[in-house]
Amino acid sequence: MIGEVPHVPVGQEYATRRLAHEAGVHRPLQAGICGTKKKGAESIVVSGGYKDDEDYGSVIIYTGHGGQDGAKNQVSDQTLDDSGNAALVTSYLEGLPVRVIRGKHDSPYAPASGYRYDGLYRVTNYGSKLGIDGFLIWQFRLEAYDGTPMPQVAHQQELRVTPAEADSGAAPVRGNEAPERVTSTVQRIVRSSAVKRQVKDWHDNRCQVCDIRIEVPGGSYSEGAHIQALGSPHNGPDTTGNVLCLCANCHVMLDAGAIVLGDDLSVVRGGEVVGTLRTHPRHVIDRDCVRQHRERWRR
Repeated sequence: MIGEVPHVPVGQEYATRRLAHEAGVHRPLQAGICGTKKKGAESIVVSGGYKDDEDYGSVIIYTGHGGQDGAKNQVSDQTLDDSGNAALVTSYLEGLPVRVIRGKHDSPYAPASGYRYDGLYRVTNYGSKLGIDGFLIWQFRLEAYDGTPMPQVAHQQELRVTPAEADSGAAPVRGNEAPERVTSTVQRIVRSSAVKRQVKDWHDNRCQVCDIRIEVPGGSYSEGAHIQALGSPHNGPDTTGNVLCLCANCHVMLDAGAIVLGDDLSVVRGGEVVGTLRTHPRHVIDRDCVRQHRERWRR
């Protein structure tokens, strides 16, 4: 189950992992990541299992799975082939929420004992680096959704400032005499419904307009774009016939009317036909949605 578990409030405590398992909040009894590459990550447990983890409350730098010995020392490199790490990559690419459960560990945000469900977070980027023990690790930055209540603490840790935040003026610049190098991948979050994911799967994440397939570590990226917008006043249907598999650039152009489709699925930009929409035998485009979108942007 992706998202909230019915009737489980944020802050719900569990004395043991088994009780969290029985409640459906985090199903594995040992693994820290629950999920698969195909469906994404359902939940993670933050309990000090990896030396490189960082917990700032609303932001968590979470170390992926793999490469540890019985004493929790990193003895080999982590990879994105690991099912848990692959699940978190999918959550990032698809914009899916992840349940966070904190266990007792050395953090002001951790419970005094047992485990606690702390709400939904989203994976906002991920990257690789050499960990404290000298082996390659994969780390995932998770940020709490707006409105998620934070645990009460006596004092708060200082959140490490990223270069982008420093450049924007959102936080004071402190500098770093020995900056670390992290290979990371970042893009805007676009939540994928089951309908969008089906269309993206049919097209193997290849844009139907420009034919680009964006490759990233651990997978590929595309966006599901509604032809006729949902909600008032457009009231388009949330069906596969009203969704295209697009790259981020073509998605923006479709939404802004920079490209429209003809009834023959020709792609029109600036009044000129520039190509034909690539199709799939199982993906039947709703021509009424195509006309509604075109009429909306008719000048």
